[in-house]
Amino acid sequence: MSVSQRLTLAVLSAAALIDILDGSIVTVAMPAIQRDLGFGAAGVTWTVNAYLIAFAGLLLLSGRIGDLVGRSRMFLAGNAVFTVASLLAGAAQNTTTLIAARFAQGIGGALTASVVLGILVTRFPGERERARALGVFSFTGAAGASIGQVLGGVLTDALNWHWIFLINVPIGVAVVVLGARVLPADRGAGLAAGADLPGAVLVTGGLVLGSYTIVDIGRYGWVSAHTLGFGAISTVLLTGFVIRQATARTPLLALRVFRSRKVSGAIVVQMLTLSAMFAFQVVVALYMQRVLGYTALQTGLAMLPAAIGIGAVSLFASAPLSARFGTRNVLFGGLVLLLAGMTWLTRVPVHGHYVTDLLPMMVAIGGGGLVLPALAALGMSGASERDAGVASGLFNTTQQLGMALGVAVLSTLAAARAENLSAAGMSEAAALTGGYRLAFLAAAVSLAAALAVTAVVLRPATPAEAVSELPVPVN
Repeated sequence: MSVSQRLTLAVLSAAALIDILDGSIVTVAMPAIQRDLGFGAAGVTWTVNAYLIAFAGLLLLSGRIGDLVGRSRMFLAGNAVFTVASLLAGAAQNTTTLIAARFAQGIGGALTASVVLGILVTRFPGERERARALGVFSFTGAAGASIGQVLGGVLTDALNWHWIFLINVPIGVAVVVLGARVLPADRGAGLAAGADLPGAVLVTGGLVLGSYTIVDIGRYGWVSAHTLGFGAISTVLLTGFVIRQATARTPLLALRVFRSRKVSGAIVVQMLTLSAMFAFQVVVALYMQRVLGYTALQTGLAMLPAAIGIGAVSLFASAPLSARFGTRNVLFGGLVLLLAGMTWLTRVPVHGHYVTDLLPMMVAIGGGGLVLPALAALGMSGASERDAGVASGLFNTTQQLGMALGVAVLSTLAAARAENLSAAGMSEAAALTGGYRLAFLAAAVSLAAALAVTAVVLRPATPAEAVSELPVPVN
């Protein structure tokens, strides 16, 4: 790996770090934000939801625009927007300013994340060096998720919640300055190639409404008029988008991308896996705090072994194992580890002990360090050079939707189960534990489904299938 490639990887990883860190760092600081700015119990969740809705809703459109105007330009613009928005969020003195700044952060995050995989796979064309780069990139993602929880507690307790946003500013400035020097210059296909404005309106509206519907399921319920109504509108818009893409002269998302079983299968496996993994982080944190009595900082520290495991495996083991045994086999092995760990959690007791009841799962979830790089490699390998940006946006969009859906489903199941057990006369701790066990069982089922898809859809292609799945050249 050349010096230029190392610097490029450092820039891409730093940007991914602050994007992911920002999604988790806020959760620990929410009580302090609520007290300081006078948020209501439901309103404070919009410090997370505003970011998620903008991020998930704009990823696909951003990926296509990145293909047209140049991925490096889009990456730098996104980081600039994210950095300015972080400064505004850190300076916020009222709820309106903070939510608006968080929405702007989501826009910047979407512009960045939509093209980062496209830049990475084109900058690292060799299979071995690409595997190493994806391992480092996945390591920063895992580190960002867990560092955010610990850092959020430290900054909020030692200084104040404003610093959880201000810490992004120097990192963002460094990424923009260094990125402008080391990222490959690419002009893209040009706006004349077409951005499909009707398709952009349909998919952005559908994804924004869909994300909004998902994140508010816990508040309104699955069968409420709010959920069903907005869910139906989102479905209609997304269906219209698919129809539009099949007929448009210059589609936003060329449906040929889905001809590859690698792309389609990796997307499905990713949604199922991240639904379980992200929900695991949320539900385990709730179990530790509400049942075992951990503080926010203790919770973050208790989850460090999982982050270290994912990071170490992705950084040091993923690439050599993929080179020796194949990407699909590594993915399969990582999913088996995750499933074993999640199954272990289905037996957590009311009076649990960290070493015997939680630490085994923290170790097993290191399998995510095998899964995430393998999914990224498989998901991007089936896309042509011209479609790399939109494939990256698609991959990241389904990642965000998978995480949001997993949290919505598992937290709703846990809450409903706990309410039923409490009504039956159980103590609060016992009822909560019963709810969390059900959530862990649902996560295990999701991982089992991911294993099944890997076995059936991501099987090695026959010679005839390999020819039929070659990317279609576009003039």
